[in-house]
Amino acid sequence: MKRMINNPDDLIAYREYLNRELSFRHHSYEREMRQYELMRAGDAAAVEESRMMFSSASKGSLSKDALRNIKYLFVASATLVTRFAIAGGLNPETAYNASDLYINRMDECLTEDEVRILHSEMFEYFTRQMAGVGRRDSYSRPVLMAMEFIDGRLQDHIRIAEVAEYAGLNPSYLSTLFRKETGMTLSGYIMERKMDSAKNMLKYSSFPASEISAILGFSSQSHFIRSFKSLVGCTPGEFRRTHYREEFFPEKENSKAAGAEARSAAEAMDE
Repeated sequence: MKRMINNPDDLIAYREYLNRELSFRHHSYEREMRQYELMRAGDAAAVEESRMMFSSASKGSLSKDALRNIKYLFVASATLVTRFAIAGGLNPETAYNASDLYINRMDECLTEDEVRILHSEMFEYFTRQMAGVGRRDSYSRPVLMAMEFIDGRLQDHIRIAEVAEYAGLNPSYLSTLFRKETGMTLSGYIMERKMDSAKNMLKYSSFPASEISAILGFSSQSHFIRSFKSLVGCTPGEFRRTHYREEFFPEKENSKAAGAEARSAAEAMDE
């Protein structure tokens, strides 16, 4: 197969020569990592540090087109901020979804200034999330793997043995380690994440309780309703009546129709 870049060593050496001639140096690794370490600690100084770094003359040159270049740099930064946040204890699915959200919004930016503003907003979001994380040290790899497995299979009936196999530990040891690091049992975490998903569906969709129950792998609608009330403190119908968000539907007519349908479903949801 034909190579896309021939003699990469020579080309990299040539770039180093040009940078020396132009007195250009990338900022140091330690300086670059500082913004992410501050973010992981939930330190508000991360936002200003990231703003300075993202506007620095020492940032990389990834494209001859200025707008494309800053967008590429945005994606690289989003990748790192996501990984540092997960290592600091942020729920992986939350981190990945936030990364996708900001990168998709960045793709719509028309100017370099818009990209810079959005980059600061992204750092503000992740820093705020990390400030709310109870612990600052990293979860161990098996615990993160267990969270990843659970978050990717909320529609299934999840067995602890399956989680342990994925994490590479025996069920007893993983259960002990998970509770030690998170303060929760594995079964408690599974139920909490299912309820988080249920709350999102109650807020942003018109699915009835029977469908939500089936989607999340509950044995019956009544089991789902009991579990929801036990963990959230109210029934699914009560939650929907209070939190349903019509404005998230893209079409106005669809919004009204979905809203009416959701309110009607809420009336019968707890039966």
